[in-house]
Amino acid sequence: MTEDTKKTECLETRQAPRVLIAGSNSGCGKTTVTCAILQALCRRGKKLAAFKCGPDYIDPMFHSRITGGKSANLDLFFFDENSLRALLAKNSAGCDLSVIEGVMGFYDGMGLTSPKASSYEVAKAADCPVVLVVNAKGLSLSLLAVIQGFLTLYPDHHIQGVILNNCGEMTYPALAKAIHEHFGGRVKPLGYLPKLPDCSLESRHLGLVTAAEVEDLQEKLELLGEQAEKTIDLDGLLELAQTAPQLRCRPFSIPKREPVRIAVAKDKAFCFYYGDNLDFLREMGGELVEFSPLSDEKLPENIQGLYLGGGYPELYAPQLEENRSMRASIRQALERKLPCIAECGGFMYLTREIAGHAMVGFLPGSCFDAGKLRRFGYVTLRAKADNMLCRAGEEIRGHEFHRWDCEACGSGFTAEKSTGRSWDCVHSSDTLYAGYPHFHFYANPAFAEGFYSACLKEKKNNA
Repeated sequence: MTEDTKKTECLETRQAPRVLIAGSNSGCGKTTVTCAILQALCRRGKKLAAFKCGPDYIDPMFHSRITGGKSANLDLFFFDENSLRALLAKNSAGCDLSVIEGVMGFYDGMGLTSPKASSYEVAKAADCPVVLVVNAKGLSLSLLAVIQGFLTLYPDHHIQGVILNNCGEMTYPALAKAIHEHFGGRVKPLGYLPKLPDCSLESRHLGLVTAAEVEDLQEKLELLGEQAEKTIDLDGLLELAQTAPQLRCRPFSIPKREPVRIAVAKDKAFCFYYGDNLDFLREMGGELVEFSPLSDEKLPENIQGLYLGGGYPELYAPQLEENRSMRASIRQALERKLPCIAECGGFMYLTREIAGHAMVGFLPGSCFDAGKLRRFGYVTLRAKADNMLCRAGEEIRGHEFHRWDCEACGSGFTAEKSTGRSWDCVHSSDTLYAGYPHFHFYANPAFAEGFYSACLKEKKNNA
């Protein structure tokens, strides 16, 4: 039996109604439209799976707030096509519909002139019908030229519908008729959203504010859902999603290990986690114990690992400094060699200070506002020496997305961009990964297994 035959026999096939909500450009309103659709379909009693193209953490928080479940990332820099389909199949099991929100403009990918890792490539890999969101403000007949451009750039675009954002009630019927007549049914007008100032979401230096920070978020979501019921063709969306072919993929096999307890920082300061990363640890046997560096006095009892995700610690630096007992608890645990992953904001928390406010102080350096994004984008991380997660020379794909920087970013790994630019980063040891780059366990599952093995060793040493 050949290797190709074995792979074919391992394929699973699953029905998975799905639709990708793409944007003509960043800022066109695709997050607003996606949230409106999710809210309206939840009001109809549909069980939904939500996804986000690319590495973003914030938009999935809004999806999760609506659906009550996690929103997973689909990223073709992190994953190969089979892994992407397998995660889509896994996370959509038992759901009526998967709604996938795109990233940036539909064809925008790595670099200025490549569609690599774009929403377009996700749509192809997932064999998924696409609905294009276009900001109709200031457009009339030119709207057709915008849509025409998206249909002709690449012939395998999967675009089958369009939703107009910032479109008036009096304007939409004429525009919808023009779309239908000009494209002969190849692209179906599926409704619109008018300008909704009461539903706008604030932004900051890394994008939208997080869902937990929007005090009246539920009211805004309810308004969006009510509007979608009135002006978006939800039945047409559901029919379109049903046309998606069956998903075919080789499923993942995650090794089951002896249970360990892993503390996971979860509050307004630390909230950037890939849900699939946390589920990976759970499926291995991990019990994840959430705690708050902002409000709890110390780490949870009887833990064998610590996971400090990203977030906005710079916004809460005074409160983090004030919680001296928690800072001391974490430092003492790390000095005792408790296995720890600390990404981006979690890494900053372990340094000496953020903007003059004392932090844990386990790592050297002060963190400061650089005034602009630093080392922004996808990177490949290569270990310079053996460490908790991997052997020297082994790699994982990740990304950096931060405006704050540190005087001492570490030198345990080399980060390299597709342009060839590289730099040293990450404090690493046999019990530590701490640095700005985020990574996804499914980009290299051996990294998750390395962390889990370190936690098992900690459990054995303290038995």
